[in-house]
Amino acid sequence: METGPIVVFANFLSDLAVDLNEGQILTQWAQQAPRKAWLLRPGDVLVTPVPLSREFLRYVYGLTGVPPESVAVVEVPPAGAVPLARAVREAGLVEHIRVLAGDRGAALLPTALDASAIAFARDVGLAVHPYPTVEAAEAALKMTMLLNTKTGFRETAEQLGMRLPAGRVCPRPQTEGVARELLREYERVVVKPDRSAGGHGMRFVSRDDLRGGAVLPLDTVGGTQGMWVVEECLDVAESVSIQLEVTKSATHALFSGAMRTAHGSFTGYASPLPSSCAHVTDELEEWGTALGRHLADHGYAGPFGLDALVDGDGVAYASESNIRRTATTTPHTMVTRLTAGSANTHAAWSVSKGWTRGPMDFEGALARLRASRLAFDPERGEGVVLYADAPPDGRSWRYAVIARSAGDVEEQEAALAEALEFEGG
Repeated sequence: METGPIVVFANFLSDLAVDLNEGQILTQWAQQAPRKAWLLRPGDVLVTPVPLSREFLRYVYGLTGVPPESVAVVEVPPAGAVPLARAVREAGLVEHIRVLAGDRGAALLPTALDASAIAFARDVGLAVHPYPTVEAAEAALKMTMLLNTKTGFRETAEQLGMRLPAGRVCPRPQTEGVARELLREYERVVVKPDRSAGGHGMRFVSRDDLRGGAVLPLDTVGGTQGMWVVEECLDVAESVSIQLEVTKSATHALFSGAMRTAHGSFTGYASPLPSSCAHVTDELEEWGTALGRHLADHGYAGPFGLDALVDGDGVAYASESNIRRTATTTPHTMVTRLTAGSANTHAAWSVSKGWTRGPMDFEGALARLRASRLAFDPERGEGVVLYADAPPDGRSWRYAVIARSAGDVEEQEAALAEALEFEGG
């Protein structure tokens, strides 16, 4: 980040990845907003759609060394499934945020670069990080929106020479017919809505599923005429991703790793790539760099991710791009920040979620970590971090494990499951 103050704008309620009428899933994603506190430095402001507990903030400030009085957290009252910028306006908080940002050359750092965030930056008189002006950010919006769609990615990836699963793009009414055609050649297909994230709306369909006049049920996402992608369902050994950043001078690879998924939905991440997939690193970087050049040519700057599937033969296939701050961008920044100056500057790490058998509060969960000697140790640069505050249900805890190696990460996760009494642990 730049040295100027940042207004961290946790706009998970955005139409960048999913239509706003998918209110339930967007509200669910917004519960991750507290993790943005790990980005705060003295002088920064966090605008969040969900409250952060005092215990969690005290924990974050203690590990990052940020004086609590040097930052501000603005909690925006619930306003339904509307963009965060609109919720801020309806709550009458625009002027408050303008005053907090002051005249110190602050910039807005949105989770999602969308039209409402750009309009909000203009209203408050801020640039949009890392763009020099609001106008420069606005010029990148068209390409950002396009490459956060499955159809836009397939077209661009083909132009850039990436290997893709066999598949076709079609409007919703034609999806079942296309699926039936592809199932004549492939045992299974995967059906994906054009605008989704985290596996939302995805379906895996076999030949048996469409026998005897059965119809293909689709999620409501995208509306009656929305676009869908139907692809061959590969025999996937690993789901992987590489995260990169477009700057003024070049595209830089930041980190890569393996995604943890359940039925196609994202559940966690482990970095670096496992040894079984290390051979695809160069190809991922080649594809990611080509995509970064394409983005830069269309005015985009900032982080983005490229996802891929590695089949049983070890061959990688590009699957989608996420032109935004992803579910791993902030955790990686947190890991880098917490391990700087420690004995573990090249850390292996993971993020995931575990369900405790009974509810507990933040202090209770942290006390268990400390009693089990699992809590993050700044000197060693290792341990477990409760990086997203206590969950509303008191049971579905998001955590990060930071260690010296992938093997150590696995050992600590097993110990964590026992310490917090995770279901199935």
